[in-house]
Amino acid sequence: MKKKANFFKSLRFRILIILIILGIVPSVIVTRMVISNYEDRAIAVRIDKVKSQCDILCSLLIRENYLNDSSSQIVNSKLELLSNVYNGRILLVDRDFKIVKDTFGVDEGATLLSPLVIKCFKGEEASAYNKNTQILALAVPVKSPEVKQLQGAMLICVSSGEIAATIEEVDQKSILIIGIIVALAILMGYVLSTVLVKPFARVTKSIEDLTDGYQNEEISVPDYTETELITDAFNKMLNRMRVLDESRQEFVSNVSHELKTPLTSMKVLADSLVGQEGIPEELYQEFMSDITAEIDRENKIITDLLSLVKMDKKAADLNIQHMDINQLLEGILKRLRPIADKRNIDLILDCFRPVEADVDEVKFTLAISNLVENGIKYNVDDGWVRVTLDADHKYFYVTVADSGMGIPEESIDRIFERFYRVDKSHSKEIGGTGLGLAITRSSIAMHHGAIKVFSKEGEGTTFSVRIPLSYIP
Repeated sequence: MKKKANFFKSLRFRILIILIILGIVPSVIVTRMVISNYEDRAIAVRIDKVKSQCDILCSLLIRENYLNDSSSQIVNSKLELLSNVYNGRILLVDRDFKIVKDTFGVDEGATLLSPLVIKCFKGEEASAYNKNTQILALAVPVKSPEVKQLQGAMLICVSSGEIAATIEEVDQKSILIIGIIVALAILMGYVLSTVLVKPFARVTKSIEDLTDGYQNEEISVPDYTETELITDAFNKMLNRMRVLDESRQEFVSNVSHELKTPLTSMKVLADSLVGQEGIPEELYQEFMSDITAEIDRENKIITDLLSLVKMDKKAADLNIQHMDINQLLEGILKRLRPIADKRNIDLILDCFRPVEADVDEVKFTLAISNLVENGIKYNVDDGWVRVTLDADHKYFYVTVADSGMGIPEESIDRIFERFYRVDKSHSKEIGGTGLGLAITRSSIAMHHGAIKVFSKEGEGTTFSVRIPLSYIP
């Protein structure tokens, strides 16, 4: 049942339906047009033929003065013959609309007010065809070449049954032809759909082999533009997944290394204490201070990891409040100024205008604090860190610029990666976990903002943050 359902939703089934429709619809339209044209042409030929014979008979009527004296045997025989030939009925009407002759002998002497006869007396073409009764009616004027006024009219009703029979026969043959066309369309549709769908089947097979681990290379099915686009998109997604997988493996490796390093140091220090007797109190205090420092480092790594995990959650965890951004930035710099004073680094805040916006105080403060703290850590003694605040009608902008060592060009694209450090040789001296910028980027992204970095080695670094004034979930 599932296979049937899948077939009816498949491209092959749709190609079959399209080809069948393309076969049936034009065939039906063409057949109807041919039959309709044949019918119109057959009726027109019948009208011309009957009219020509009526015109000859009307000339005889004038010569015999039949409308005034209907006793002429020649005219009567001609009228009977014409009505028998066409299996119809002939009525002769004078100018007073009185029936002079009825080949059925029923209405002679009666008045005939037929629309066709009236049109005939007006000098208009007068003919009509009834498809239901298959009767063709035609009104022909009776007049003398010497006299302009009509002397009467001849109304002839003839059967067109042979035309209807021919049309019915053609109709039956057209149904047979349409049936043959449908069969050919189904056969051709099946063959074409099989040929056309093969490249898509190869795409599916390649993807299945790839997901089952049978091949590690990119897939390529360049038969059609569509299959080429599909495989290109899949290859891009595959490359992205490989990058993410490598990033995940590197992240796990880095986490393991970062967590293991303090533990190893503590183990070495603890073993040194245990393996020695009579250790001086000064050495004991030094070792315990080192162990405490390593515990603090371990705690810092775990805290940053937990912060990063929280940042990776949905934005529903945000506690958005309408806050004074100027005041928040002043508080951040006030908390970090003692750290900057140790190296005689100036912290400068430039606010171009009062700014109020919807932010999560904790996450926003954490993001800006990381940027300012990095500006202090990776700075030169007696340097500066400048924080500026500006806004327009839609966003507010925070830039954190420093006079520090700058970032090498080859490292700029990677500084937001977790545990990535530009200068690994001095990372232990400077401190930190390598997670600060990753946390900052996640926090800003949760606010639907963006962060950019501009840096030149030896000349300092500038981080530019843009966040909407109004938070929209």
